[in-house]
Amino acid sequence: MSTTISDVDVAVIGGGISGLSAAYELERRGLQTRLLEASGRLGGVIRTERTDGWVIDAGPDALLTQKPAAVQLCSEIGLRDRLISTKLPRTAYVLRDGQLRPLAEGSFLGFPVGVGALAKSSLFSWRAKLRMACETLIPASSYADESITSFIQRRFGQEALDYLAEPLLAGIHAGDANRLSMEALFPRLISAERRTGSVLRSLRAQKTSPSPAGAFVSLPGGLGELVDTLSNTLRPGTVRLSSRVAALRRTRLFHIDSLPEPIRAKAVIVCVPAYAAAAMFKELDQPLAAFCDDAPYASTATVALGYRRSQVRHPLVGSGFVVPRVEQSPLLASTWVTSKWTGRAPEGHVLIRGFLGGGRDPDRLNLGDNDLIQLTQDALTTTLEIEGDPLLTRLSRYPNQSPQYEVGHLKRVAAIEARLSTVPGLFMAGSGFRAIGIPDCIADGRDAAARASAFLGARA
Repeated sequence: MSTTISDVDVAVIGGGISGLSAAYELERRGLQTRLLEASGRLGGVIRTERTDGWVIDAGPDALLTQKPAAVQLCSEIGLRDRLISTKLPRTAYVLRDGQLRPLAEGSFLGFPVGVGALAKSSLFSWRAKLRMACETLIPASSYADESITSFIQRRFGQEALDYLAEPLLAGIHAGDANRLSMEALFPRLISAERRTGSVLRSLRAQKTSPSPAGAFVSLPGGLGELVDTLSNTLRPGTVRLSSRVAALRRTRLFHIDSLPEPIRAKAVIVCVPAYAAAAMFKELDQPLAAFCDDAPYASTATVALGYRRSQVRHPLVGSGFVVPRVEQSPLLASTWVTSKWTGRAPEGHVLIRGFLGGGRDPDRLNLGDNDLIQLTQDALTTTLEIEGDPLLTRLSRYPNQSPQYEVGHLKRVAAIEARLSTVPGLFMAGSGFRAIGIPDCIADGRDAAARASAFLGARA
């Protein structure tokens, strides 16, 4: 029996937000596209459940407005008027000695920029405040790349590392502060030091007023609404779910060994985790496969708990809290979902999420589902003074889905891009390489589509 092979202009491998954005941009440019997704659903780490008045984002729940690609895409596909801002106040907290202490007003990535804000902060001891204020006197370093731990200790001291950088900067990326790269993840702080010799001096010089709308937006139906709307813009037949790619070969065209339908394409955009790409590239380009296979990832889990508002004694004024490693809690952080967004729970109820695992606590996820839910419930019960059991529980695991931009990451990406340049028509996009967060992934996917289009145009 012969196997039917489909010929397309561009094949996109991976149906997360990067791959969806790439496919959308390709079709805008009039190219015949096939999007192959190994699982039975689109969206990758973006997943929303809507049930009985609850709107539960299992993964990310916000779009950063300072990076315009996500808001721009929402405008193009008819979602601009549905974007909602975070509720006021937007205070975030840090757990210290069992107490929730607010981050200073007017801070940047948690660091109090003004002297007054630093002096008033209840998060730090007076010794730590003095050490942080002396950051303007610390000479700049000539290091090309260093870890979050190295940079923050050197410029701000140990308490700033323990109670800000480790839970907040590293926590954003579910990573280990001893290994994550400042150059790759927080280039603005590196540039600030290089520009004036002091991070605080640079930030004070360019300080701007925060947007009244806040730094983040979402959608009434959760971020799954973005995935649903974007996928519905694609032409019928573009998407192939449950289509796992076993290998990628190239002669005059790319040959994609996928089930149930093999594909031939003039160009390919790969939007999957680096380790998954490595498996596809072994026959195509061994050095490229090796570089991709070397990229580290971390696993995380989220636990969503729904309660009657009367069960929770804490006022839940703000967006949630992060947990430093030194607190020895099973949680990395918690988001007070119903204090952050409107319409996330039935009237008179609250929705709270806890985050576990990551690069600093990978063994935690060896526990069973019920144990992870109970650990989260116990930790939140203590901190937020909760009475009784939750009315709703949801656990979501994300095995090897959080790329770790460790020291040396930018060199690895440069090596991958150098190898890609030797395979004409092959492009990569997504969070494992250059993109950090949903807006970056959208921009990266669309940029890869534009480059694939230009490649095909040059060959025409």
